[in-house]
This record gives sequence, structure tokens and C-alpha cells, in this order.
Amino acid sequence: MTVSIYPTGTTIFDPDKAFNGYTIYIARETGAALVDMNGRVVHLWEGLHGFPNKLLPGGYVMGSLGIRNPKYGYHDQTDLVQVDWDGNVVWKFDQYEFIEDPGQEGRWMARQHHDYQREGNPVGYYVPGMDPLVDRGNTLILCHKNLTNPNISDKVLLDDVILEVNWDGDIVWEWVCSDHFDEMGFTEQAKNTMARNPNLVLGKGEVGDWMHINSMSALGPNRFYDAGDQRFHPDNIIWDGRQTNIIAITDKISGKIVWQVGPDYDRSEALRKLGWIIGQHHAHMIPKGLPGAGNILVFDNGGFAGFGAPNPGAPTGHNDALRDYSRVLEFDPVTLEKVWQYTYLEAGAINKMNNYNFYSPLISSAQRLLNGNTLITEGSVGRLFEVTPKHEIVWEYVSPSFGKDGRSNFVYRAYRVPYEWVPQLIKPEEKAVPRTDHSRFRVPGTVYEEDQGVTKVDGVLGYEAPQLCVSAIDSDES
Repeated sequence: MTVSIYPTGTTIFDPDKAFNGYTIYIARETGAALVDMNGRVVHLWEGLHGFPNKLLPGGYVMGSLGIRNPKYGYHDQTDLVQVDWDGNVVWKFDQYEFIEDPGQEGRWMARQHHDYQREGNPVGYYVPGMDPLVDRGNTLILCHKNLTNPNISDKVLLDDVILEVNWDGDIVWEWVCSDHFDEMGFTEQAKNTMARNPNLVLGKGEVGDWMHINSMSALGPNRFYDAGDQRFHPDNIIWDGRQTNIIAITDKISGKIVWQVGPDYDRSEALRKLGWIIGQHHAHMIPKGLPGAGNILVFDNGGFAGFGAPNPGAPTGHNDALRDYSRVLEFDPVTLEKVWQYTYLEAGAINKMNNYNFYSPLISSAQRLLNGNTLITEGSVGRLFEVTPKHEIVWEYVSPSFGKDGRSNFVYRAYRVPYEWVPQLIKPEEKAVPRTDHSRFRVPGTVYEEDQGVTKVDGVLGYEAPQLCVSAIDSDES
């Protein structure tokens, strides 16, 4: 459903049922915004990009301070940084590749994209007893690397690499995705399609973004490893490839893929019951100490992805997997059984004809909270919301940051942290925001009749629009 006028800021808030704290997200073309439960912008790191932004204990935040010219690079961030409350850089990594783009001065770049993790915490969000380090420790970083691999295509690939760097910025470990192509189980049809078009994206010339990894995290302590399953060693890394519909775990020592779902979800009865995961984001293992620990949580976007046989929706076989709704999916990585999900049905749709009730074909994420709720970023429409295990929405926020074009308020990923992570602020007053009755909500000046008669507003028939309690963002903070 698309409407031209709708509220922004906090639109629903039940203080008794939500996991109350601060939420950080990238406000388009503004910076890293920290908002409270009532939608007030309590702090803004202006100019700090977020791919994504992550808040660390003590009021530190991570992000990037530069983006490579898109004519020559795709999603490349130049500098991955950690800044303090006042925006001062206290840590930086930019030493992966020296780039000399035409007409621009050569410089070192991180080429970071989509994710990173600081030692001490496997997933980059709040976990009791697993605080990310702020003044030392290693960092896992997802980066890009241009290369050729004839096993995949004769075209230049925009490959994904995972780096581990120490506090001084030295690279101490590197994993290159395309080196493991033969382990991934692509069909011959998929290989043929990929060879012709490895998901070509425009830059200076075209490069094939064949895998498009968009999340990467350590597994951390978990019940499967405790029971002796070596695939789930806490240091092993789980990642997902949006373009291939793959979620996989890489063994940190050998580099081999030791667990995987996708690219084909018809290969077993368990996979068929799980259902096709398409164009997904933010696949990770729920950390020990949170409800659902050990399960995989993923925002299964739907939309379009994959390589396969030509079909009416994908005449060349590129982006052959298609689905026009999203779901947040939690499943057991051993049995592949679904544990919990959120789809258009849980969002209130009557049937599949209303699947637009929950759909973000791009970006987006899901975070498990300490109280068992899940914070969902429905990124394409700039909507962040928290749901209970029974799918009740107890907090909802719509980003008011639409960028210079005034048309898109998309949010890549958002995170919730407890109040105590930000000692610079006094815990804010929390005011409930009840759900608005859509059937009675009108903008000022609208005329309509009530069942009990009519009233006048500014000399016209109708009644005054109820006051909608949305975010209290002061003009100097917007």
C-alpha cells in the first residue's frame, strides 16, 4: 500500500511491553541519529555514514567517514571509524587497498561495506555480558576486492572478502569468497547464467557483484558447539549472500564452508518446509543470553535474486527467484525447523492478496531483544518496529529523514541499546503512544460525518482531527 501523506516519528509505544532504550540508525544524508522511545533525536553524529552505524558502550559509535566515487566503486566506504560522543575519531581503518581512480588523488581505502564486528560481541547488538571492546581488540570487516575467477565468469568480479584487523589496523586474517565457489553447490544452469551475467553493476565499466554478502558475524558461544558440533565453533563466521540466496558458515581456521542453506531450497524435505529464502539480509545466530539463542534469525526480503533457468519473470535466468513479500524468519540450524516468523499474515493481512502489508525487497534487518521481542527494520519504507513473540507491535517509528530528493526515507539497519550504554544522557521520560484509530484520524480541515451527528471545525462540518502523538523532534535537531 502506498499513501502520499502519513505520520513520521514514533507512532506506537507501549512502555510496559517494549524493551526500552535508544535506537540508532542512519538518517539519510544527515548522519547517525540516536532516538529515544518517543522519537526524540537525543544525539546526532552529523556526517557519520552508517553501513551500518553501531553504538558501543560509553556513547561511542562506529560508521564510515567517506564513500568512494560511485563511478568507480560500488558501495565502497573509504574509512571505517569509531568516534566518541563528540565525534572525535578514536579508531580508524583505511589500509586495505590503495585506489587510484581516474581524475582523483590516489589514497588508501578500507572498501568496507554492509557489516563489521568488534571483538567482545559476536553480532554488533546488545547481549548481556558480551560488550564490544571500545579501546582495544580486533575487528572483523566485510570488504570488496576486484578480481577475475574463470570458474565463475570471464568478467571482472566485485568479490567479497572478510578481514580481521587488530587495533593498530594490521590485517591478521583474510577470507576471499570466490575461492570457495566450488563448495557452494550451484547447478550447471546456475553456473551458466552466472558466467553470462554475474550480477553486473555499473561503475567505470561493469563488475559482477556475484555474491553480494550483506551481513557477517561470529557465531559466539552456542549450544551446538557445547554439544560437540564443530561446525558451530564460536569463532566461525556466518554470512549471507543476497544475490545467491545463500546463508553459510565459514570455518575460521580452514576457511572452508561447513554449513549452508541455499542456493536451492528444493533439495530436501527440510529445506522445502523452511521455504525459499530470497534476497535476504542480516542473517545471524541469536547469541547466548537472549531468547532463541542458537537459532538463525534473518530478514528474508523476497523480491528478486538468484541464478538459474530462464522463466517468465527472469528471461535470462538472472534474478530467477521471485517473491513479492518479506518475512522475518527464525529457524533451528540443525533441523531447519521454523521456530518463529513474521510475515504479511502476522502483520494483519487477510490473505496473500494483501502481502504488501509487510514487504521490503531491499536492505532491512532483525534484532532479538532481551525481553524476547524482535526489533525489525522494514528498510525500504523507513519503518522500525518492535514486535512481541505473539506479533503484537509495541513500538513503531517511521524515519522523517527523506534526503535531498524528498522521496525516500529508507533505513539500512537499526539497533536498540539499553539506556546505560549512553552515560552522557539522563534516562528520558517515557510517554505511551496509543495506536491511532485509522477510521477516525483526519488531517485538519477534513470534513466528514460522525454516527452521532456533525460538528463544525473552522466553520465547516466535521470534527477536529484527534491529536496524533508522534515524535517530539525539536527544530534544531531535525
